[in-house]
Formats: sequence, structure tokens, C-alpha cells
Amino acid sequence: MLTRAIIDRTVAAALEEDAPWGDLTSEALIPENAVARADLVARERGVFSGGEVFEAAFRLTDPAIDVELVVDDGEWFEPGAVLAVVTGAARGVLTAERIGLNFVQRMSGIATLTGTYVAEVAHTRARIADTRKTTPGLRAFERKAVRDGGGRNHRHSLSDAVMAKDNHLAVLAQKGVSPTAALLAAKDLLPHTTHIEVEVDRIEQIEPVLAAGIGTIMLDNFSLDELRTGVAQVAGRATVEASGGVSLETVRAIAETGVDVISVGALTHSARALDLGLDVRIDAP
Repeated sequence: MLTRAIIDRTVAAALEEDAPWGDLTSEALIPENAVARADLVARERGVFSGGEVFEAAFRLTDPAIDVELVVDDGEWFEPGAVLAVVTGAARGVLTAERIGLNFVQRMSGIATLTGTYVAEVAHTRARIADTRKTTPGLRAFERKAVRDGGGRNHRHSLSDAVMAKDNHLAVLAQKGVSPTAALLAAKDLLPHTTHIEVEVDRIEQIEPVLAAGIGTIMLDNFSLDELRTGVAQVAGRATVEASGGVSLETVRAIAETGVDVISVGALTHSARALDLGLDVRIDAP
């Protein structure tokens, strides 16, 4: 999903936002012929993500700038590690610095948080998945970071799959339409390749939903005992996803109830930027 075209379009817009009429400071202070070498250095442990995006910030500023990625996306690193080396005209390096850092710090932060969640559910059947709670315009970037951290992606957009949530079911109930009837009618309209997921928040909603032959059932804000009951009731008739109340403190216990997927909005909406720095050395020619 994160193609070079998407990267270049988004990074170019970020560069234009940051320097709409050029980098006044660099142009006023830095000699035109000055060159710089800059090391992307980790200040803390984490998972690297966004190498191609980081490179694009410098390439789109000055195609002559060279970016050598020392680690791969998805690779854990320790504090003090050099993650990339940037070499080229000092003005261009300094102009692109903040945008390159913004992307790679954000993506690496998401990858690191995801990797921590994935480690918490090791040796269970549960997969960690993201949600649509992403930064507008940056979903492809943030979802790539989730994959780099070992997580899985949920549906990318409203156009990708049917996901009936509590508000959809509330509207149906207001109209006197049963979930089973509505879902069966939807299946008649949709291509056979379309996946259908339904969110429920009460045990008694499970059977009417399963009666329609849906692919995934989401148990939202269920207690641990309710999750175990729900998994036993579904009994393999659909993929079981747990959501709501998920944190690093609770995710292991949720995974041990036997659910197949745990969706975690915090992977993208609450991840902090990882502490990475660009240490620049200016060399006079």
C-alpha cells in the first residue's frame, strides 16, 4: 500500500509546507559549496521503520544527496546505533532534516509499540492488528510501520470490506430489521469475495450474527470471562476478534482467552515518536 508514488507525493507536500519559499536559515548562513555528513542515531531502543520515506525527504530536496540505510525496516536496534548515513550539500541536508526525522521518528515509534504488543502475545494464537484510527492522510505510512513491528493490518478503508458496528446495528434495530436478515440481504448484493465482519457488545448478539454466515465477529469490550464464553460459542464458525480495553497490561490475558485477532487502536493513535537524532558534521571543502 505504501508505494513510491504515495511516499513522494506526501513527502513533497511536507517539504513544501516546511519550506514554502526555501530554507531561509540555511541559505543565509551556510556556504553554497559546504558539504555535510549526517548520522541518523538512535537515542533509545526500538524498531526501525520508514527508511524509504526518510530517504525521500533528502532525495526530493536534492537528488545529489546520498542516503545509506544501515538497518532494514523491521529491525530492532539499541541506543547509540547508527541507522542511516546522509551525505551531500549541507544546505539540502539541513533543509530536509526535520521532515525526514518527523516521518522516521513517527513510523519507528509505531513499529516499536507494535513490536512490544506482539512480544506480549507470543506463543498464543492471537494476532495483533491495527485499526482505522490513523492520522488523516498518513494511513499507508502508519500501517506500514505496524507491519514493520510484526503486527497485521485491518481493513484499509471503508471500501475494502463490510464491517457492521454497533451504530449500524442500532439503526437496523430502530427500523425493526434483524441483524440476520440484514446480513443475509447484504450477502446477496455483494461479490462473493467481500469479507463481512460484525461487531457485537453482548453475548446474546452472537448467534443471530453467526446465523448469517459472516467471516469475522468482533467481541467489543467483553470481559475476559465473556471473551472465553464467546470463543467457545463461536466454536470456529468465524474468526474471533477482540477489541476495546486493550493495553500492554491487558493484552496477554486477552490473547489467552483464545481469540484469533486483537485490534489495538493505540498502535497508531497513541504511539509516541521514537527519539532519533540527526548528528550533522560540516566539512569545509
